[in-house]
Amino acid sequence: MTTTVAPSTAPFRFFDVHVVRSQRLSPSMVRITFGGERLAELASGGRDQRFKLFLPQPHQDRPVFDDTGDGWYTAWRAQDPAERAVMRSYTIREQRYEPWEFDVDFALHGAGPDTAATAGGPASRWAARARPGDRLTVLAPAVEDNGGVDFRPPAGTDWILLTGDETALPAIAGILSWLSPGTRAEVWIEIAHEDDRQRLSTFADADIRWLVRDEASAARGEPVLDALRAAELPEGSPYAWVAGEAGTVKAVRRHLVRERGIDRRAVKFTGYWRRGATEEELIAELTATATAAATTTTTTTESENSGQGLRARTDGED
Repeated sequence: MTTTVAPSTAPFRFFDVHVVRSQRLSPSMVRITFGGERLAELASGGRDQRFKLFLPQPHQDRPVFDDTGDGWYTAWRAQDPAERAVMRSYTIREQRYEPWEFDVDFALHGAGPDTAATAGGPASRWAARARPGDRLTVLAPAVEDNGGVDFRPPAGTDWILLTGDETALPAIAGILSWLSPGTRAEVWIEIAHEDDRQRLSTFADADIRWLVRDEASAARGEPVLDALRAAELPEGSPYAWVAGEAGTVKAVRRHLVRERGIDRRAVKFTGYWRRGATEEELIAELTATATAAATTTTTTTESENSGQGLRARTDGED
C-alpha cells in the first residue's frame, strides 16, 4: 500500500512501518521495534505520547485504506468491517534517530505464539506473533507539541503522583524518563506477575511501588486504590496522572479529589480500557460522543478529532 500524505499543517500523519525486531520483556509484555522510510518526519513529544496503530485483517498482509487524508476517519468507518484495518491506540515508548526507529510495548493478556487464536485481543495476538518484516500503518505526530501528549504538569507543581496498571506502564516509563532531576514522584504500578517488574530509568527522586495483582480476586480488588488510601502523601501542590482500567481510574480520581482534597484540575485521568467491554464497544461510544460534540463546534478538523480526541487507549489492552 502506498499511503498519501496528509497536509503538512496536520499534527498527525500516516506512516507505513514494518517490524524490525521483537523482544519479550516479561510474562505480560513484549516490545516491538518499528522502522520505516519516512520516520524522520515522526516527532514524538515523549512522556505519554499516544498514536493510532492500524493492524491488517488476518487474511491481509498490510492494512487497507480508502483514504489517508483529512477524511480518513469517515472513510475508515464506511469500509467493510471485514476489510478495514483494526484500529488501536498505543504509546510511543522510545524513538531513536540513527537508525530511525520507535518502540512500542504491548501487554499480551494471555496471548502468545502458541496460544489459541481466541486468546487475548487482535493487538495482543498480533504482537505475540509479530515477525521482522510484518507491515502495518500508524497515525503518529509530525510535531512534538501535539494533542497526543497528556502529561503536562503546570508551573508551581511541587510533586508528581503516577498510578496505573500494566496497560499504562509504557506511558509511566516515558513520563519518568522525562522528569527533571530532583523532581519528587510517588508511583504505584499494578502488574499481573512478579516478573513483570521493569527497571525504569529516571532522573527524578521517584518512589516506585509495584503491586502484584491477585488474579483470583482481581475482579473485586483495587490494589492501587487500596495502596493510595493507606499512603502518606507529601505536602505541597501535586500533579496527578492516573490511567488504567476505567473503573479504577474513576475511583482513584474520586479519592484524590474528594478525600485528599487535591484540585480536580491537577488530576489528569484516562481510562485505557474498561472491564467487560471490548475495544470496538469503546470506540463506538467515543465516536458517538465525538459526533455529538461535532454538532456544537467546527474548530477542529476530522483528522485532529480522530487522531487526538478518541481516547480509548490500549497499551496491550484488547
